Amino acid sequence: MKLKKLLALGLTTVMTAGLLVGCGSSSDDSAKGSEDKVYKIGMITDTGGVNDESFNQSAWKGLEDLKAEYGDKVEVKYLESTQDADYAPNIETFADQDYDLIVGVGYKLEDAIKKAASDYPEKQFAIIDSVVEAENVNSLTFDDSVSSFLTGLIAGKMTETGKVAFIGGIESDLLRTFEYGFKAGVKTAKEDATIASQYANSFSDAAKGKSIANQMHKDGVDIIFTAAGATGTGAIEAAKENNKKAIGVDSDQYNLAPNNMLTSAMKNIDVAMFNLCKEMVEGNYKGGQVIVNTLENGGVGIAPTSDKNVDPEVLTYVNEMAEKIKSGEVKVPSNKEEFEAQFGK
Repeated sequence: MKLKKLLALGLTTVMTAGLLVGCGSSSDDSAKGSEDKVYKIGMITDTGGVNDESFNQSAWKGLEDLKAEYGDKVEVKYLESTQDADYAPNIETFADQDYDLIVGVGYKLEDAIKKAASDYPEKQFAIIDSVVEAENVNSLTFDDSVSSFLTGLIAGKMTETGKVAFIGGIESDLLRTFEYGFKAGVKTAKEDATIASQYANSFSDAAKGKSIANQMHKDGVDIIFTAAGATGTGAIEAAKENNKKAIGVDSDQYNLAPNNMLTSAMKNIDVAMFNLCKEMVEGNYKGGQVIVNTLENGGVGIAPTSDKNVDPEVLTYVNEMAEKIKSGEVKVPSNKEEFEAQFGK
């Protein structure tokens, strides 16, 4: 079955005027562009690493696509962070090497990007999944509660035991948008479902993710949604070994477990990254923007491979609910208070 356009994620451009908040000034080079200039763009990962099969990897793909498109006109590079203390030194490395744009991947880099923006006012920065208010910082955000809600609908309809679960990385306001969006979707589809949740306190510990998932499976959970970076790959491995179902995050993780992956809560980080950097290469870059990626503009949704393991009638139901979200008929909670207001404690 083919998914409708809104769930197949047409990879539409998200940098439209209606999505931009603020309009700070840009550097002369990025604003004017240059035929012979080589634009140097550096990406700094969070502790999940560039090969996390999820968040960081998707962001890096955006820069790889940029390089493929513009060739010698751009130079792209990433620096990995193995601990939080690496963020500031990695930013300084790119700043000292005169990079034109420095991108921090993940909300954990917020403080480091904010300080760097102040220390290097002539440089341009960007951050993914957080907002830094500065004229030389662009912030890329995603409506994660909505994509998680859609996967929760699938989990609620597809569970055979009536028990599903959520595994998060490091607990934060951002991760709770995934948790409560997912829970709302499950409860909307199956009111009497039981939903377990646990945070691994890591985005890079696949063994811990697997251990948590194994215990949940023993407790009767048959579908687990993980929003935990590389930690989530361990939970997906547990699903394969225990013949359970998994739901991925950020990118389409179907290939990690073709027989077990129901869907993934998608955000087109690669496209958002490509579009942002394209503006610089094309000489149209402006700093100080908040770029919001939503269901309406194709910035979030569910994976195009969802039709592999999800019943067609379930996908029809999800499409119908997605239309109600777009029209405003359905409001998706993004935190505990909003969730409990709709569904009770």
